[in-house]
Amino acid sequence: METVEATTPELSLADTDINWDRLDKTRFHVIGAILFTVQSALIHPTAVVKTRMQVAGSGLSQMTGLSVFSRILRSDGIPGIFRGFGTSAIGSLPGRVLALTSLEVSKDMTLKYTESMNMPEATRVGIANGVAGMISNLVSCLYFVPLDVICQRLMVQGLPGSTPCSGPFDVVRKVLAAEGFRGIYRGFGLTAITQSPASALWWGAYGTAQHIIWRSVGYKDDSEKKPSHVEMITVQATAGMTAGACSSIITTPIDTVKTRLQVIDDYGVGRPSVMKTAKTLLKEDGWRGFYRGFGPRFLNMSLYGTTMIVTYELIKRLSVKQA
Repeated sequence: METVEATTPELSLADTDINWDRLDKTRFHVIGAILFTVQSALIHPTAVVKTRMQVAGSGLSQMTGLSVFSRILRSDGIPGIFRGFGTSAIGSLPGRVLALTSLEVSKDMTLKYTESMNMPEATRVGIANGVAGMISNLVSCLYFVPLDVICQRLMVQGLPGSTPCSGPFDVVRKVLAAEGFRGIYRGFGLTAITQSPASALWWGAYGTAQHIIWRSVGYKDDSEKKPSHVEMITVQATAGMTAGACSSIITTPIDTVKTRLQVIDDYGVGRPSVMKTAKTLLKEDGWRGFYRGFGPRFLNMSLYGTTMIVTYELIKRLSVKQA
């Protein structure tokens, strides 16, 4: 019987950016659903802490993220730091299919469109990733904003200003009864207008950073030298962390306003709006109020950037069509 020597496979640099045409679409979405659910579970507690810190009257806005985390554990135990996770995990499955498909298709189209243009490769990659990130975010907002409203309302149950709800369907019922369909999409305009450029920034920064890092450590498309799995994960994680950290600094003020807008039903002056919410934040805490929950959000975005992109790139490598 012949024996085959087992070796650790190495991947060409082309395999660090697998395009849509090379993917088995069914495997891509099935593996993606499983691995992204696990990834979401790991960072969900930081989202709960961040959301509770951003809500007025909670008594948590002046505390550190670690103190808020400890307080939630003491009062509600493990279920407290995973409030809203079930709804988020199950509800996100169709949205991820929509987001990932639009991301990959738009990136592939942009790369092909810019192929003949005279520009540095790092710039071309950054533009393609940025355009893909913006389009994907705009498309997925239609699905994820209502889910975000539901999950955040579950996260802040028991805090002043929030409406008591027994579960996700009760949230939907009460929001529709109070405000109609408009209430489910509360914060949609703010999210779409601000988060789409932020998504473009994230994906553009990631694509450019990864391209530059690979070249700076001596790897090129036509090089015989090939990166190992460990090197690939390290470079992609570093690029993801960099993109996530930059994005959190820019988007935290908008996220604070959006969170308050989505979970507080009345400031005593009628239906909340973006301007009313911003003025309330300024009155309560000055400009610092817009960075409530910045620590947990910075951690959340950095961890998300790292774990999401490593998971995403792994999903793509596992989903390459077999020859």
